Amino acid sequence: MGLFMEQCKRYKILTVVLVFLIWVLYCRMTWPDSTTLRPPSYQPACKSAPKFTESPSLLESLPKELAKLTHVLYWPPTPGNKGDLLASTSPQNSTYHLKGPAQASYALGGYLEVILVARDHQGRPKTHGGDLFRAQLLGPELKAGVPGDVRDLENGTYLLSFPLLWSGQAQVQVRLIHSSEAIGVLRRIWREKRATVDFRGYFRGPTGTIETMICNVHPESTGATGPICQYRDVDSGELWFCAQPSTLPCNSLVGHSKGSYLNVTTLHDEALLAWEVTDKVLPQGISPIQIGMAAPGHSSLALSQRPPCSPGLPATKPSGFYHGDVWHSLSCSSRSFSTVDSILGCLADHVVHMMGDSTLQQWWEYLFDTVPSLKILNLHATYQAGPLMAVETTQNIVLHWRAHSWPLRSYPTPVASLHSVVRQLGGLAGGPHTVVVLGMGAHFTTFPPSVFVRRLAGIRAAVAALLAREPRTLVVIKLANTGYKSVYGSDWFTLQINRLLQAAFADLRVAFVDAWEMTSSLAVPDNIHPGRLIVRNEVDLLLSFICPT
Repeated sequence: MGLFMEQCKRYKILTVVLVFLIWVLYCRMTWPDSTTLRPPSYQPACKSAPKFTESPSLLESLPKELAKLTHVLYWPPTPGNKGDLLASTSPQNSTYHLKGPAQASYALGGYLEVILVARDHQGRPKTHGGDLFRAQLLGPELKAGVPGDVRDLENGTYLLSFPLLWSGQAQVQVRLIHSSEAIGVLRRIWREKRATVDFRGYFRGPTGTIETMICNVHPESTGATGPICQYRDVDSGELWFCAQPSTLPCNSLVGHSKGSYLNVTTLHDEALLAWEVTDKVLPQGISPIQIGMAAPGHSSLALSQRPPCSPGLPATKPSGFYHGDVWHSLSCSSRSFSTVDSILGCLADHVVHMMGDSTLQQWWEYLFDTVPSLKILNLHATYQAGPLMAVETTQNIVLHWRAHSWPLRSYPTPVASLHSVVRQLGGLAGGPHTVVVLGMGAHFTTFPPSVFVRRLAGIRAAVAALLAREPRTLVVIKLANTGYKSVYGSDWFTLQINRLLQAAFADLRVAFVDAWEMTSSLAVPDNIHPGRLIVRNEVDLLLSFICPT
């Protein structure tokens, strides 16, 4: 009987094992692989590109105004000119003048209003709007500057308004960044082209064989004529595609880098975007003005009482101005951290997580370069992608920077190092000693706006979850700055990116650093990577949120 019972037990165990193996085999055959970026796994390659559809759930977490892209991204339409370059807006012929009579002296705290008339290359007034003008009020001797508000009346006329925020001399300067006709080209490409750049994916086999394939945000932008590898970020749900190598499987993807700029323009497009008519200063239309001195005992700056810098404050327009090469926020009482000790005192006992692009990496570099006691830990990572880490042990300071994941134009970097912002945020407990800084935009101007909206959907949900589990966490959003002027990265694209960023986080208790205005308020050349003066002021504003008093 004992032998019989023992055999029964063995048969039962064998039966259970066989059932389990059959179940596993069935699941592998019928259940689609959950693709993830850690490590990169894949869905089975298909012979033709899979249909790419927008997931409605990705947009559910966004404010209603962001889901309505037409409203957020509204720009006056440009009537067709049938290829007539002479009918496009001319920076040399466009003019501006004071709205009212000139005054010997203007009141501190008042406004200066200016009328701008756009004209074409034959001197004819334009009858529609849509040009991208940048207006500034500058005080070169005072190292002062403030962005002007440009109101498009959509009839070829623009109303410019400048707050008078310092005593002394000031000069209006207006630049035509892009004509309305050039913006028509940019808008068409941005919405119709799936991508204007591509990327390289590096696949490695067990014997060291390397195959390099084209990758992108959309399967049709990989140039594939055969099977395609699809990768899904398990945290954000975003997709990435690569043409499948001829001899290697999809899960052998180990490296990533920037690829090529795609030819997306016609000769007519290129003429409208040529440097001769792009980012040009209009002829001077107004003599320098004098802003009156403040009453005795009062400041020479028009700064009203402002609250300490904290997340959730309402935005002001403009967000601030420069004076003496120092940025003064108009929404809160920003501070200047001009000494190493003041920076150390503010950052003491904080862990700062910077996630984004290389313009945010500049903040990390500025702090490291400025504070000698901050030491870099060599994590043996690709510098362009990170992660980077610096510590100050006596003050218990940790500074992290890491690039956002695909799409990232970088030198070859391991795929395993490309962590999505959603993944990083999900791993943070948060708290009063945690600072999160997010900065993205420059790497998304080469794709339709829907790509950035999908990214924002995931990040916004992750930020909301972080603040829900630990409301004392400080989250700072760096807006994208000026710099690019081409079809691959125009300031017009960046302006739309910033509109989406502000709309996405408008109802969350986060702080904003308006890098757009901070890089467009002084008479310095635009650079996607601004100089130390501007970076210092951006970091000072960040520190003002960390240490408001």
